[in-house]
Amino acid sequence: MIAHFGPAGSAESFHQMGYRKTIQMPEYLERFSLNAFEYQCGRGVRVPEETAAMLGKRAQEKGILLSLHAPYYISLASLEEEKRNNSIQYIFQSARAAKAMGAARIVVHSGALSGQSRAEALSVAKQTLMRAQQCLDEEGLSEIHICPETMGKINQLGDLEEVLELCSLEERWIPCIDFGHLNARTLGQMNSTEAFEALLDRMVEVLGSERGRRFHAHFSKIEYTPKGGEKRHLTFEDTLYGPSFEPLMELLAKRGCAPTIICESAGTQAEDAQTMKQYYERCLLSTKGVLEEKDF
Repeated sequence: MIAHFGPAGSAESFHQMGYRKTIQMPEYLERFSLNAFEYQCGRGVRVPEETAAMLGKRAQEKGILLSLHAPYYISLASLEEEKRNNSIQYIFQSARAAKAMGAARIVVHSGALSGQSRAEALSVAKQTLMRAQQCLDEEGLSEIHICPETMGKINQLGDLEEVLELCSLEERWIPCIDFGHLNARTLGQMNSTEAFEALLDRMVEVLGSERGRRFHAHFSKIEYTPKGGEKRHLTFEDTLYGPSFEPLMELLAKRGCAPTIICESAGTQAEDAQTMKQYYERCLLSTKGVLEEKDF
């Protein structure tokens, strides 16, 4: 098993290189030797079924693994029943679009605390997400994996423990670990070999080795503020904010982890995904060499 790498949506170079339509994305990604892509439905699920099917066909031909990001305005813990019901519908719409394009995972935001304690908000979110899963099962979408995402703002539901607790309710749910978000909400604490190692250990402890090795991930450098956490996404050229990807790639290769890692850099997500993938592959070769020496 190997990790998959790709961008979230279209990088600036997609259009600069003359591409115009999303169905051309697999051809574009092949030029970077990338093997994953996350279709963005952050502002609503509007992809026509025919377009989704064509994208899926071309992605499969190029060996590219697809995932889909559900709308940003999902609010699992809202105090308003209408907003919770709408959130379930957004998840259903996302899953239906994902199935049409052959994607197996949808990434879902938890939303704000809505004036509740973290424990109260988590309890409401659990109920909403279980109802969403019931909806998918009833609509023939049970094979689509919901991926609750760790969030970057301190006042949002979705720190590491909250996401792991959500995923522990249903074995089909896969955590989406956004390393930039976690680094932002902890004010720079998710940016070392020790921090990454503790996170990987914790996932395996709570969810088991399978989900702990094949988790979903987002990675980007993110500017943050002491009061709010996440402020804005950056590129790998930034030297002030983290996290650094190298220690994580080294650990993934050493441990034999095979996550899907989606890069969310600001405009250079394809280039930065390529940088991560190339470094990860060098780590794999280095790890293989060490193992062969030990065997000898």
